[in-house]
Amino acid sequence: MLLTLVLFVLLQAGAFWAIRAFAPETMTLPWIGQVTLGHALSWGSLILFPIMSIFLMAPVTAGFAGLFAERVADAVEETHYPGTKGLPVDFMEGLLESLAVVGAVLAVAVVSLILTPFLGPLASILFYLGNGWLLGREFFQMAARRHLHPAQATALRKTRTAQTTTLGVLIALLLTVPFLNVLVPVLAAAGFTHLYHLGRR
Repeated sequence: MLLTLVLFVLLQAGAFWAIRAFAPETMTLPWIGQVTLGHALSWGSLILFPIMSIFLMAPVTAGFAGLFAERVADAVEETHYPGTKGLPVDFMEGLLESLAVVGAVLAVAVVSLILTPFLGPLASILFYLGNGWLLGREFFQMAARRHLHPAQATALRKTRTAQTTTLGVLIALLLTVPFLNVLVPVLAAAGFTHLYHLGRR
């Protein structure tokens, strides 16, 4: 949660600085005359914070989940499924897989934004379904690979596409709720750990 907040504060600070450094101080408008822009634009950029959290929280979540999901899964398994503690996933392998999903989630966000003028409300459906599938894939794979070989985890995930996508869409919806979304990586890691174990039972 702290890393997520720090990242977004840094992004906001970067936007604030860039506008202050490169935006013109004044602009001349027809019939109105000269208007001061610099301070208004830089302080106005603060509204970017909730907007950034809506569109960027999904890839940020996917990225940080690769670093911390195992700790959450350990806690869930120790409490609810004693005797089934999984083996740790290789850090570099998990990181590379997370980065691939981050790229895919960003691509879904960009495509959804580009298609919004053409699809209207359907672009939101594309956004949530696409992110739901990708996040479901990533989180379930993380939970399953603690107990199965990668090929077995992938095969198991493919038999539960509907379940993983449904939970992934729910996670994607929560990620677009400002402030609540910083809690979602923990909820997602715990939820998919439960989904894996309930399915195995």
